Amino acid sequence: MEQKILLLTGASRGIGHATVKRFSAEGWRVLTCSRRPFDPRCPWPGGAEDHVQIDLSDAAATMRGIEVVRGKLKAGKLHALVNNAAIMPRDEEGGRLNTLDTDMHDWGKVFNVNFFASIVLARGLQDELVAAGGAVVNVTSIAGSRVHPVAGAAYATSKAALAALTREMAHDFGPLGVRVNAIAPGEVEGIPPGPETDRIVAELPLGRLARTEEVANAIYFLCSDQASYVTGAEMEVNGGQHV
Repeated sequence: MEQKILLLTGASRGIGHATVKRFSAEGWRVLTCSRRPFDPRCPWPGGAEDHVQIDLSDAAATMRGIEVVRGKLKAGKLHALVNNAAIMPRDEEGGRLNTLDTDMHDWGKVFNVNFFASIVLARGLQDELVAAGGAVVNVTSIAGSRVHPVAGAAYATSKAALAALTREMAHDFGPLGVRVNAIAPGEVEGIPPGPETDRIVAELPLGRLARTEEVANAIYFLCSDQASYVTGAEMEVNGGQHV
């Protein structure tokens, strides 16, 4: 059988790290990309050979990275693209940046990584996704639908824009045989502890943080044949935080 291939951005930790392990366990070949070189401590097959170093905040660098990815797709097929990479600027004390105090340079950088890179990669690899009848999953956030006490304004608005982009992409890529969906995680294990986090967790219907593998399971579902008639959806993976 043909081995399926995933391209994942932001694989070095958290949700991305768990996603690599989930797809690898199912026999997929996973290509990873991030602004950092491959970390040899990452315990998955392929390692540095299947890693592409791309600064997603730079559109020109992203376009060059697409050519590197294409060179690794020997059969010209990409079965899934997961846009997981994201950045969230903080103030000097590590606090939340709102609309009044976020530097304009930071706004641009956040949107380049969290929003524009998703469509640049999908358009750049359109032929390979179509050839495989592939799927795209954009990782949005609970912060995209409400004012969040931890996530900053630039991060939140970029995720709201990505949710809208998911619907537009589903409309445009659907006739080509490519499904496009999103997952919207809430609070996930590994976030820095603090009073705001404790308060959020105390109010969650499930009463705990998500495990990274639980979010990865949702991503895998949307990329699998089990979700063959699902497109344009944003799946809430937040323990009921959105209710």
